[in-house]
Amino acid sequence: MSVKRIVSNIAANSVVPVKQFYADLFDLNVVMDLEWIVTLASGETALTQVAIASEGGSGTPVPDLSIEVEDVDTVYRRAKDLGHAIEYELTDEPWGVRRFYLFDPTGKLLNVLSHKS
Repeated sequence: MSVKRIVSNIAANSVVPVKQFYADLFDLNVVMDLEWIVTLASGETALTQVAIASEGGSGTPVPDLSIEVEDVDTVYRRAKDLGHAIEYELTDEPWGVRRFYLFDPTGKLLNVLSHKS
């Protein structure tokens, strides 16, 4: 048996602003919209992973979601341009990732990262 997909479900009082946040920041496309639930996707095939942590590393809290992107610097600049507050500034971590944290409109803490090459 193999896991085909793991989906993150984010509870929101209003779906529209949260949909806009993720679509604008991460270039995600709406693949299903029933008004009470919206599914966004990148069109990429992603690995199935579940992380279990007691801390977020470098003294940070454990994020609710980690989102790996191709170019974290571009997403960081986009987040700033869109007026999103950065919770943990763009940092090169000793374990080989470059990342930053921000909150989504529901209060979920996001770890946005790229692996350093």
